[in-house]
Amino acid sequence: GKTGFPPPPHSWAADPGNEVAVWCIKMEPGSSFGLPAAAGGSSINRMAYFVEGSGLSIDGKAIPDRNCATLDASKPSQLANGGKDQAEILVLQGRPIGEPVAQHGPFVMNTHQEIQQCFTDYRSTQFGGWPWPEDAMAFPADKGRFALVGGKEERPPSLR
Repeated sequence: GKTGFPPPPHSWAADPGNEVAVWCIKMEPGSSFGLPAAAGGSSINRMAYFVEGSGLSIDGKAIPDRNCATLDASKPSQLANGGKDQAEILVLQGRPIGEPVAQHGPFVMNTHQEIQQCFTDYRSTQFGGWPWPEDAMAFPADKGRFALVGGKEERPPSLR
């Protein structure tokens, strides 16, 4: 596999004790993949999102297509692709931040008041201006990761 980019230095993910992890797993038919137990045990949250394919099981339990499962991070988990096609799974893990959460539509903040301000900001500026011709712009996967800054594409250094 590849090692991802390091987190910003002041983010929750920068502290190794928070065990923030993002795994993008692609499994060929008939293959299996083991997730290790988290060092923080049951104080760490772990979710697996079954994005593509069919026939995924986790620790012997079938996962419905395009569904998610809460995993016990204190124990290793075994993912198995019993389907005929490649399976794609997104696993997100980390220690809960312990802050209040307010959510409405695609917006997540700490308070209802912040959500209202977020809607106001979005209505007035589209978060500073959306530079793309469509609201739900999608790019081909082979385009890679990039940001549009001042009308110019910037790319991060390659992954290790």
